[in-house]
Amino acid sequence: MNADEVTATLNRMADEILKANSGRPVVLIGIQRRGVPMARRMAVHIAEQTQREPQIGTLDINLYRDDLTRVASQPVVQKTEVPPDIDDRDVVLVDDVLYTGRTIRAALDALCDFGRMRTIQLAALIDRGHRELPIEANFIGKKITTKESEVVEVRLREIDAEDAIYVMEKI
Repeated sequence: MNADEVTATLNRMADEILKANSGRPVVLIGIQRRGVPMARRMAVHIAEQTQREPQIGTLDINLYRDDLTRVASQPVVQKTEVPPDIDDRDVVLVDDVLYTGRTIRAALDALCDFGRMRTIQLAALIDRGHRELPIEANFIGKKITTKESEVVEVRLREIDAEDAIYVMEKI
């Protein structure tokens, strides 16, 4: 995907979130790292469509991972900022790539420490399959077929100075 396709896809996903939630306000929670700018962009689009800006939060799931020791010897914990009033609210978790489902499982564990939401939905820019856990996204930007030997790299201008998605062989 190029920059225009990434933008169009995020806007389409934001429209789908609006439609699925029947105009009810939603809270967008971006999973650190790339889910955060995605959630912010979708919030801007939703605000343009509804004239009210959705609440936004950030969620770091590193300490909730079941594979923490495999990911890094010293995890880098980033900021978590969840709005204080998410009880009985519709929350949309936003992430860049849905793969095994383990990140989302950790995000659900982390998020539930903050309250009891009305619903928790998932928006993933890329769904590449290969699930290890029974987790599916409610809103998918694009499904792609990958080999387990490949890596999907989402690049966003806020972090990487470009919007693009690459599929590459693992090194």
